[in-house]
Amino acid sequence: MNNSVNEASITEIEKALASSRIALPDGTVVPGVGQGTWCIGDDASRRSEEVKALRLGIELGMKLIDTAEMYGEGRSETVVGEAVRGIRDKVFLVSKVYPHNAGLKRIAKSCEDSLKRLRTDHLDLYLLHWRGSVPLEETVQGMERLVEQGKIARWGVSNFDTDDMKELSRLARGTHCVTNQVLYHLGSRGIEFDLLPWQRERQMPIMAYSPLAQAGALRKGLVQNAAVKAIAAAHGASPLQILLAWCVREGDVIAIPKASSREHVLQNAAAGLIRLSADELRQLDEAFPGPARKMPLDII
Repeated sequence: MNNSVNEASITEIEKALASSRIALPDGTVVPGVGQGTWCIGDDASRRSEEVKALRLGIELGMKLIDTAEMYGEGRSETVVGEAVRGIRDKVFLVSKVYPHNAGLKRIAKSCEDSLKRLRTDHLDLYLLHWRGSVPLEETVQGMERLVEQGKIARWGVSNFDTDDMKELSRLARGTHCVTNQVLYHLGSRGIEFDLLPWQRERQMPIMAYSPLAQAGALRKGLVQNAAVKAIAAAHGASPLQILLAWCVREGDVIAIPKASSREHVLQNAAAGLIRLSADELRQLDEAFPGPARKMPLDII
């Protein structure tokens, strides 16, 4: 393998991604690094580039694609639908339902609308985007009906904190939830105090959105940190690649970074080659300590 991550061959990248796979509670295996699509589809002039980027990611092994009816009010799903056309069977497709559409009167239509935009007859995973006013028991019932109808293969939640997950697990069939998608990156480690351990005990992986942090002051602080920059230089990688490698370091967190260009897709995929040493992880812990107490769930 090359010393420089970004000089690695496509074959090396593919092998690294293929070896980084995570099992859901039902035994289904998914890539440890997938593709997020928040804001994809918002600029019509970039549609072709975004479709090509998603397809490249699929070819490299980032075959889990996450989207939502909320993203661009369906525009993201439409772009994803174009990207997976002809290769749907190679993709693990995830979408999310608005909380106000998660009751028995609306969830079936929301799911059907998403399927039409995605040009498919089923979702591999359907998530409740965040908790709203609809009783959890009703949402679980709606999800289970969709499973019975073959519209979705399995379901999960997003933006649920520990108490929410405990409440969900006490419901009839609430334990059928296979994942919880939450914000998680080096600068946002609150879930490590209780939510991440709780899910690990149940072998239910976290799906981390915004694993590179959102663009702005927080991301700037992360990528300009001396420890992050030094570790990146040692691996011949970029600071953002170190952030992604850190996020999936334990092998039980699914990261879904967004990439809307070929260059970004290749950089995200190449991060799969990085194995952080114990000393490097210690340095990052010192620079960005984990939580010492319960923290509110970060939500974007």
